[in-house]
Amino acid sequence: MFERKIQRVLSRTPPRTSHLSKEGTSMTIDHSNLTKGQVRKLNALRKSVGDDIADAAFGKWMQSQTKTPKDVRDPVADALVAALDQFKDDKTFRLGTKGYVVKRSKGKGASGFVAQKVT
Repeated sequence: MFERKIQRVLSRTPPRTSHLSKEGTSMTIDHSNLTKGQVRKLNALRKSVGDDIADAAFGKWMQSQTKTPKDVRDPVADALVAALDQFKDDKTFRLGTKGYVVKRSKGKGASGFVAQKVT
């Protein structure tokens, strides 16, 4: 019974697409291929400037986006690796299977770091 209702509702709703070209005028954008942030940007543009201008602007914006993800390095993790690099050949230095958690020490006048074993 519920399956029939769902199928009836799904058959009534058209797929959400926009028509844009590479210049911003007549290519189809499939909303299922967009990320949540891209859909939000498209909807915000449509609310602010209207459908036609928003579709053109969104098409130009999508063309300007890079396809490859950026490789972002964490400087804190790099510093920790560099500090622990001196122990890479030491067989007595073991981090265990679950590792350790490193935090800044808390309290009045406290300085430095605290390391706790993850159990």
